Amino acid sequence: MTKRVYRSQSTSDHASPFEAIRRVNEAGHEFWSSRDFAKILGYADYRNFEQVIDKARTACFNSGYRIDDHFVELTEMIEIGKGGQRGVKTVLLSRYACYLAIQNADPSKDIVALGQTYFAVQTRRQELSEQSLEDQRRLLLREEVRQHNVQLADAAKSAGVVEPVDYAIFQNHGYLGLYGGLAAKDIHARKQLRKGQQILDHMGSTELAANLFRATQTEEKLRREQITGKDRANQTHRQVGAKVRQTIQELGGTMPEELPTVENIKTVQTRVMRPSLSTEKPVPASKKRKS
Repeated sequence: MTKRVYRSQSTSDHASPFEAIRRVNEAGHEFWSSRDFAKILGYADYRNFEQVIDKARTACFNSGYRIDDHFVELTEMIEIGKGGQRGVKTVLLSRYACYLAIQNADPSKDIVALGQTYFAVQTRRQELSEQSLEDQRRLLLREEVRQHNVQLADAAKSAGVVEPVDYAIFQNHGYLGLYGGLAAKDIHARKQLRKGQQILDHMGSTELAANLFRATQTEEKLRREQITGKDRANQTHRQVGAKVRQTIQELGGTMPEELPTVENIKTVQTRVMRPSLSTEKPVPASKKRKS
């Protein structure tokens, strides 16, 4: 039997046999069928490849990622001759799942070495692309929070929150509501921030968005209901924060205090404006499974 030799051409992704079996759903998300994948890797008996998938799932879990985000089981119809069909179990794999699977495949197969290189490079490209999007989101949302906090301060002042110490208390009430009773100092400690580091500067886009919603809705409520008095303003801020928290919970989201601490927004600004100067490895923003 002639041994097939697969060649990789770094200048063209389409030269890869793995690119040839890549599928894209209606939402534009790419995936690979485990049965196509098994054939490409030379597994004549699919049951042997199922063991590879099991190991990949374990590696995914141990890496801190949610298995359901990368491995989706379904029944796929295949032709069995004379126009007949039968259902077979298939797993739809994300690019990351393929990377883990090929790391656990039979290393004696030549195609496995090619696949390890392909998915290592492509997965890294995807990570960099996702990190770039997260950087842009963080920069935009951080600036939005800064601007709306100015407007919130003005609304609070109209309600009677005038002195800096009173405004600090007012802001703290918003955190108490949104973070389930955690004050600013508690959040600072939980995120393991050093003295002088600002909480907002170390939030990912999801957490910044929640705080932006808290700020905009509190400002609107203070003005709309013409709330006056420091105590009423404080309670309003806490109630709005609690309502935002309730909404996150109802939607099945991660509570803000459980979201990861990320690199300083100033580092992001440096990387975006002058990428060649940035040597710090980006902190992943949230593919992590819930604890």
